[in-house]
Parts: sequence; structure tokens; C-alpha cells
Amino acid sequence: MEHVHIYQRDTILPWQIIREGETRIGQVFHFLPNNDTLAAQLQQAKQQGVQFVLFGIPEDIGPRANCGTRGADRGWEAFLKRFINQQSTQFFSGKDILLLGHLDVADLQEKANLLPPTSKDYLATLRELCSQLDERALPILTEVFKAGLEPIVIGGGHNNCYPIIKALYQAYGNHIGCINLDPHADYRALEGRHSGNGFHYANKDGYLSAYYVIGLHEQKNNQAIFDALSEKHFRFDSYQNLYIRREKSLSDSVFDAKTYLLEHAKQFGVEVDMDSISFMPVSAYNIGGITLGDAEHMVYESAQLRQSRYLHLCEGAPSQHPMGLSAGENDVGQGLSSLVCAYIQGRHLVEDM
Repeated sequence: MEHVHIYQRDTILPWQIIREGETRIGQVFHFLPNNDTLAAQLQQAKQQGVQFVLFGIPEDIGPRANCGTRGADRGWEAFLKRFINQQSTQFFSGKDILLLGHLDVADLQEKANLLPPTSKDYLATLRELCSQLDERALPILTEVFKAGLEPIVIGGGHNNCYPIIKALYQAYGNHIGCINLDPHADYRALEGRHSGNGFHYANKDGYLSAYYVIGLHEQKNNQAIFDALSEKHFRFDSYQNLYIRREKSLSDSVFDAKTYLLEHAKQFGVEVDMDSISFMPVSAYNIGGITLGDAEHMVYESAQLRQSRYLHLCEGAPSQHPMGLSAGENDVGQGLSSLVCAYIQGRHLVEDM
């Protein structure tokens, strides 16, 4: 299929740590043979015991199109370097994971990088490139869903929620929902595609019918966003409500979100913007967020519902670390890997509420 860079075991060997007497997750991954259509290969992988499909979208066009900073294009590689070298044990083996590869966006990234930020059509051009990203990601993700597999998508910006939600809709039909851990609702105006309005476009286009945001910051979203969420009867628990006023615990918030999604969605996705986590190197650096442990708890609990269909982790930007790229790759890689493990462990405990 066009625009997908499919990995083989040799792809990750330069990053793989081999130690006698130990088995790392990267040593037990499944890979596609790359000798048939993507749909046929995914079906074959499912027959071999695969449940989860790792897929990267290495871009920062969406955040920049939202007047944000660069760096989210490096999140996928930071994750992979860390994740493949975690231990494969009785608690987490990795034997039901397929490492698919990443979306080929190098040409779009190059076009974005050549744009003068002072040009009058800078944002308009980035937003058009973001729409092209949507078009490239959509058919690949749709095939993953149609195969009955669960994509774990590592970005990239939060703009990529739109093609994931649309792909889920095309594979499963209507009544699609999302739970999103994020200080931003990403429900900005419909002004051209970017990382700040993916959920708004998904609702406007008829793909998203239920939406619950956990940790929404009361001062980082404009009033028009709150009005739009209210108009659609979408729900949120603010960061201030959970951590400052402490009127509700995080566990209660996640329980309420799960209950809401069961009532209003037949299938749903788990979304985490890494800028919800304190001191994580991200596109929108945040010193007043939640802990990584709380984010893992939210993902773990959300994943246990039978209707959960994907995990999307976005906005990790290693170059934004105050101590430089190497430190950023370490922190982003650890954070993303921890959240992926939490999701998969939660999926192994699927329940009906």
C-alpha cells in the first residue's frame, strides 16, 4: 500500500540490545512478510495471534499548523528505541504485537520545513499539508481496523486523531467515541486542519458522536470551545476540578468517562496528549500537569472496556527537553513505552461494566 514504510526485523536491529539469558520485546515482535496486499497480511497476522499493531506517524506539521512548536516528528523513534529493549516476561511478553512501521511523510515534512514562517500563506499551507497527512493515514488505519486488530498509533501531533476516528467509523459504523487525557479539548475553530481541531472536524464530518476529556485546563481553552462542547453535550472533568479543587478523583473521572462512553458509543478510542504530563518534552511544554503514573492509570482503566479499539499517543517532542535531544529521547521514550504497556495490560483484562 502507498505511503506506508513497512518494517522488518532488520529495521530495528541497530537499536536492539541483545543480552545472553534475556529476551527483549523487540525480539518477539511480529513483522509483515511484505509479499501480499496489506489487508491479506494483516489477516494472516491476526491468525498468528496478533492483537495490537504499532504504527508511527513521524510528523510535526499539525502542531506547527496550530501555531505550535516543532519536534513531534521524533516521538516515534524515541518510543521505538526504548520499547523494543524492554524485557519480555510473564507480565508483558509482546508476543501479540505486530510492528507495522511508519507513515511515509518525509516529502510533506520537507515542504513544511522549507516554508518561511513569515510568509503570508504559512499557516494555510501547513493546514493543507495536514489534510494530506489525513488522506495518507486513513487507508492504512482502515485496513488495520477491518482486520479486527487494534492500532497503537504514536505521533506526531494530535491532528492524527481525525484519520484514526474516521478509519474506525469506516470499519465499524457509527456511534464512535473517544476518551482524551488532555489539557486542551482540541476543539478549536474549523479553520483548516491542525492539531488543535481534530475532534471538532471528526464531529462535524459525522464520525465522532461521544467525547469525554479528562484534565481539561480551564485557562488553556477559549470560551468558544467550552460552548461548542456544551452544545454537543460532550463532557469533561477539568484539571482544576481534579487536582486543585479536588471535587473528584481521577479514578472517579475515568469511571464516569467509561460509563458515558458505554451509553453513547459502540466503539471508542483512548487518546493521550503527552502535554498532559508534567515536564514531559512536548509540543506545548507543561509544568503543571499530571504524573506519568496517573496517565498510565487512566489508560489502563480505559483499555479494560471491551469496546476499546485503539490507543493514540501524541505530541511527544524530544527536542523540547531543556537539557537537549538526548535527554528528551530518554524521557519521551520512557513515557510512551509505559503508556503502551499500560494499554496492552489493560486490554488483557477486558471486562463488561
